[in-house]
Amino acid sequence: MENHESSRPHLSVVIPAYNEESRIAESLDTIIKYLEKQPYTFEVFIVDDGSSDNTADICSEYSSQHSFIKFMKLPVNQGKGCAVRTGMLHASGNYLLMSDADLATPIEELDGFWQWIDEGFDIVIASRAIDNAVLVEHQPFHREFGGRVFNLIVQASAVPGIKDTQCGFKLFTRKSSDAVFSLCTSNGFGFDIEALFLARALKFRIKEAPVHWCHKEGSKVKVLRDGPSVMLDILRIRLRHAGNIRLRD
Repeated sequence: MENHESSRPHLSVVIPAYNEESRIAESLDTIIKYLEKQPYTFEVFIVDDGSSDNTADICSEYSSQHSFIKFMKLPVNQGKGCAVRTGMLHASGNYLLMSDADLATPIEELDGFWQWIDEGFDIVIASRAIDNAVLVEHQPFHREFGGRVFNLIVQASAVPGIKDTQCGFKLFTRKSSDAVFSLCTSNGFGFDIEALFLARALKFRIKEAPVHWCHKEGSKVKVLRDGPSVMLDILRIRLRHAGNIRLRD
């Protein structure tokens, strides 16, 4: 009988993409070059969130050229949370890395994550807000300041102790990914908070790891515009999950 665990790729890299035609090819080339040097098996799973540009065509072409690239297109734009959740639940790796299409956190930062997996952590998340993190290129001041205030509010209301919930580079074990994302429902930018909130509630061990990070133009999230809706999301998250999960004290 085939061992289903061993038949999986070691790693799935899940990439949500929305109107990324200007950089998705370069990012995929970088990821492919990195992964082909690794000693483990892998796949890349791209979820196009109903893009209105040529993102889907570019990704489809890469998928046709590389057997390890899987591609799924959502029929309409539903939000980054939906795209990430779809990818995490459909990708088949023993470990699943969600990575933003802009590679603001370089794919090479994954090298330092495996030590924490070896030490028994279930989830390793990139952080720009802890010691030894390096911001190669900062965001504009108003975005950086707004982000810090936002993170303080998120810590106080949802995930105390986690200093950076929003960095789009997170590694999950298969078990933690299935458990967390099967319960997630947030389609918007609050999905990171919901995922970490649920991971805490389900008693998974989370490690926040410092990374090199470089601001990239074209971010889809705006703190002043999206902050209020994300805060409303936090309230919904607490109400939605309080009844079916025994929360950590």
